[in-house]
Amino acid sequence: MTVSAPSSPSPAAPTATPASAEPRFRGLWIALVTPFLGDGSVDHIALAALTARMRSAGVSGLVACGSTGEAAALSKAEQLQVLDTVLQAAHGLPVVMGMSGYHLGQTVEQVQALAAYPPLAGVLVPAPHYIRPSQEGLLHWFNAMADASPAPVIVYDIPYRTGAVLATDTLLSLARHPRIVAIKDCGGDMAKTQALIADGRLAVLTGEDAQIFSTVALGGAGAIAASAHWQTERFVELVRLLEAGHLPQARTLWQGLLPWVQACFAEPNPAPLKAVLAHAGWMRNVLRAPMMPASQALAERLRGLMAAGELGERSA
Repeated sequence: MTVSAPSSPSPAAPTATPASAEPRFRGLWIALVTPFLGDGSVDHIALAALTARMRSAGVSGLVACGSTGEAAALSKAEQLQVLDTVLQAAHGLPVVMGMSGYHLGQTVEQVQALAAYPPLAGVLVPAPHYIRPSQEGLLHWFNAMADASPAPVIVYDIPYRTGAVLATDTLLSLARHPRIVAIKDCGGDMAKTQALIADGRLAVLTGEDAQIFSTVALGGAGAIAASAHWQTERFVELVRLLEAGHLPQARTLWQGLLPWVQACFAEPNPAPLKAVLAHAGWMRNVLRAPMMPASQALAERLRGLMAAGELGERSA
C-alpha cells in the first residue's frame, strides 16, 4: 500500500485556548485487561462482564487493546473480536481502540478498518516501536494516522515502550491536526505535561496511575488508568473531587489509594491486576507468554490491600 503524505491543517484555523481541550476525553477511563481462558484463548464472557462492571461504576470510558490489554500478544483478528465484545457490553459508554505497529502502511490500513465498526470515541496511537524515528518522522506518522482515522486520535506518549521521545514542540504541532485531540501522557516529563495543559488544545490524560492526583490537580483532563479496575468508584470520586477543586478531600482519598496503585505496578502490568481480578472471581489468572503471573508474595500483598479497601468502603 502506498501512503500519501499527511495533509496539513489550514493555517487559517483559529488557535485554541486552554478551555477548548476536547471535552469528551475527561474523567476516569479504564485501560481494560483482556481475560483469557485456561487454553489461552480470549474469555469473551469475562470480558463482557468486566466491561459491564466498569460501566456501572461510573467511569467515563474504556480503552480496549492497550498495553494493559496485552494487545501485542493478540492477533489482529483477536483484537477486533475484543473490540466487538467491549462495544456490545459498553451499551453506549465511550470506547477507545488501541492501535500499534511499526509498518506505516499496515498500521494505516488497521486504522482505516475501524470505519466498519460502530462509532468509536477515539483511537489510541503510540509512536512506532523499534524504529525510533526523528521528530519529523513522528510528525509524519501521527498525521498519517489522523488523516486515515474515522475517529479522533489520542497520541500515546510512552517512550519506555516505543523507544521514541515525543518533544513538546512536536506534540504542539500535532495539536493543529483537527482529529488529534488528546494525549495519554506516560512521557515522564512534568514540564512537558504542564506545557500541554497550559496550551489547552489537547486533553491531557495521564497514563501513569501514580500521577493521577498531580496531573488532574494541575488542570489535566483525567486519566486512563489500569489500577482502577478495583476500587473503581473511589478512583472516579477522586477525579471528580479534583475537577471540583476539593483538594483536601481528594488528598485524603488519594493517600488511601496510593499504596494500591504502587502495588499494582510492583511487577509488570497487567500481571498484578490479573492476580487481583482472579482472586475476586472475575476471570482466570492467565497471561500470554512471555508475560508471567504475579509472584506469590505480591499476590498476598495485593489480597491484603483488597481486604483493607473493602473494609474502608464499608465504613465510609
